[in-house]
Amino acid sequence: MPQKRFHSVRLEADKCRGCTSCLKRCPTEAIRVWDSRAHIIDERCIDCGECIRVCDYHAKVAVTDPLETIQKYKYKIALPAPSLYGQFKDLRNISQVLNALKAIGFDDAFEVARGADVVSRAIRERLKNPDIPRPVISSACPAIVRLIQVRFPDLIDHIVDVRQPMEVAAMIAKREFARKNNVEEKEIGCFFITPCPAKVTAIRNPIGHPTSAVDGAISVLEIYGLLSSELRNAPVDISIETASDLGVGWARSGGECNAVCPENSMSVDGIENCIQVLEEIEDNRLKGLDFFEGAACAGGCVGGPLNFENNFVAKASIKRLASRDPDPDLNVSSSMMTKYNLYDSDQIRPNSAMKLDEDLIEAMRKMDAIEKLYAELPGFDCGSCGSPTCRTFAEDVVQGNATRLDCIHKMREQLRIMAQQMVDLAQMKR
Repeated sequence: MPQKRFHSVRLEADKCRGCTSCLKRCPTEAIRVWDSRAHIIDERCIDCGECIRVCDYHAKVAVTDPLETIQKYKYKIALPAPSLYGQFKDLRNISQVLNALKAIGFDDAFEVARGADVVSRAIRERLKNPDIPRPVISSACPAIVRLIQVRFPDLIDHIVDVRQPMEVAAMIAKREFARKNNVEEKEIGCFFITPCPAKVTAIRNPIGHPTSAVDGAISVLEIYGLLSSELRNAPVDISIETASDLGVGWARSGGECNAVCPENSMSVDGIENCIQVLEEIEDNRLKGLDFFEGAACAGGCVGGPLNFENNFVAKASIKRLASRDPDPDLNVSSSMMTKYNLYDSDQIRPNSAMKLDEDLIEAMRKMDAIEKLYAELPGFDCGSCGSPTCRTFAEDVVQGNATRLDCIHKMREQLRIMAQQMVDLAQMKR
């Protein structure tokens, strides 16, 4: 029996009103509304957080680790996502955030932006290989990687096999802290300060490697208030900043492209926009493109649903804080490419959630039945049936998860026929 996937995005059933806002926005058609309540199809969900963003009733939530979880470890290291710096309008210097994190209970704070610097160089090294499929697709956004697994399995070979910046940051942080303080790495817990639920899922169910170097994920919203209070008195100490401005720039869309520096690159933000471009790549209509950076959230990580600040304001703050244009290799030596395990060890596999059946002949029979039923439907994609589109409704019917009369238009047609039959019957009895 296959193991149930972990998902950070959850439904709070008592708050759900059965509206179709989430139904229409889910990029993998993972949501249905049955019995006046939304249901999330486990196999299709990629934890992008779109349903959290659009739910007016706050019925979709992200499960993250509470701050007190860090007490399970003797030594605690915070891993702030670069987007965290953009949450504070009056922030003078990044070191203030690092010091504020120590003030709320962490023993140290290690910049994920430094991990991004290392990842940037590793990707540049991969791009030197002319034999890898073009365009190379960034692995930084786990929601985009899972989207490819579900909807674009033919593009899996294009995903670069370099681990995410938070993973690299955790490996470096543990080793450096252990050596500096003469402690064992197993005593150290690294906690990512996350702007989105997809990163939480990537920690619990890693993609491309069996286990995560990160020990937990705390949402930006969880600690925003505490950090805001501590920032008032947090000292500026630029000596503790180790990341380049290019690493910090990963927080916003286009930041990774700037750091990786390919001649022909493209950055796209917003899940629907990414889907459009991935379709172009799949159809081989973007020839000459070397690198594709996709971010599920509008604006990049600054637009994550677990952030506090408006993504446009946060994006401007990041631009102000990372205004220099340093040499991208300045703070990453070539030895880092072999010193840490930067590359995936496991092959990324397609998600079979979209398959109609394991048996090919049965799958073809179901496809024919779906096409036949779809041709009979009105094509309004109204969502009243509880499925996002008429095509997914036809699939649900064929798979036994719905009936034809769940379509209000089919029901109305059937009622009209029944009414006419009753009239005909009454006239015959006269």
